[in-house]
Amino acid sequence: MKKIKSLMLVGILAITVMVSLTSCMTTKTNVGAFKEIQGDEYTYAKGKQIWLFWGLLPLGRTSTNTPGDGNCQVITRFNFIDFLISGFTGGIVTTQTIKVKAKRR
Repeated sequence: MKKIKSLMLVGILAITVMVSLTSCMTTKTNVGAFKEIQGDEYTYAKGKQIWLFWGLLPLGRTSTNTPGDGNCQVITRFNFIDFLISGFTGGIVTTQTIKVKAKRR
């Protein structure tokens, strides 16, 4: 009985660590002169990309808006909600969250 409790504790700890370390599945891409522009950052647009069969087949293409001047940062992330969707479907359906940030001058 004690061995089962310790295995459950290790399992819960492993899942907690995996869920909290999603930053390794984050991509930030600066477009234009985003890095050099001074100003407050704000979220310009958001979207979700949906994939089938463990990321092999995109289900449509997500079109997120970008600022008119083209200076922005595109962040693609696999967050907790995406983890749940992938986990409940066994990876058959996966999603990624897309966020476009811009700066106010």
